Amino acid sequence: MSKIYYKSLEEIELIRESAMLVSKTLAEVAKVIKPGVTTLSLDKLAYEFISDHGAVPAFLNYNGFPNSLCISPNEQVVHGFPSDYAIQEGDLISVDCGVILNNYVGDSAYTFSIGEIDAERQKLIEVTKRCLELGIEKAVVGMRIGDIGFAVQQYAEANGFGVVRELVGHGVGVKLHEKPEVPNYGKRGSGPKLEEGMVIAIEPMINAGVAGVKFHNDGWTVTSKDNKPSAHFEHTVAVKKGKAEILSSFSIIEEVLQ
Repeated sequence: MSKIYYKSLEEIELIRESAMLVSKTLAEVAKVIKPGVTTLSLDKLAYEFISDHGAVPAFLNYNGFPNSLCISPNEQVVHGFPSDYAIQEGDLISVDCGVILNNYVGDSAYTFSIGEIDAERQKLIEVTKRCLELGIEKAVVGMRIGDIGFAVQQYAEANGFGVVRELVGHGVGVKLHEKPEVPNYGKRGSGPKLEEGMVIAIEPMINAGVAGVKFHNDGWTVTSKDNKPSAHFEHTVAVKKGKAEILSSFSIIEEVLQ
């Protein structure tokens, strides 16, 4: 899809249904994620939950990706394969999920902290989530893509963290990845103008240390260059006048975690 696809109000409602199913899937993960659980068992749970709701995992077989979830522990930034890895106390586990429901795509990610985590990881979680909020504040008609990236970058770097540049957010809804790209860095007032009907996935990927990443030979796994932890939060967002509309939800995940 080489040009931006603007969605009707009806299409945005269908994307919302998909995005909310993603959030409900992540809430199911939240119910069982704890030390000793394998990431592959979380993937199986998600596949069954999505299928039971008449939808298809958007990631499964996408460019050959073999799973329903991307699960990325600790220094893994994104695109981690679910595996026999048993989750441990103190881990950060980023879980990225997409679904296709009624031919429309929703996409969201949440980084779970397992048990007691150290102060650096706690700050990383809080800052990355705040970066997402600040980016979403700029997703309004008349602003530009660069305004989103600038807001994310400024806050992350002010807190001493690295902003991943090789991976970006994106348009979403009809396909999993559409135009425009939505970087987590940029200059104010630069890039495509945000207009009514745009639906984008805003997804800060923030490293506790340097911004650089390593791409692994499996073709998917991405880790921080210095092997320090990374966090990833993502919402599907409709650009609106005055205030963006978040189509996915963290509140149903966090109700489970309380």
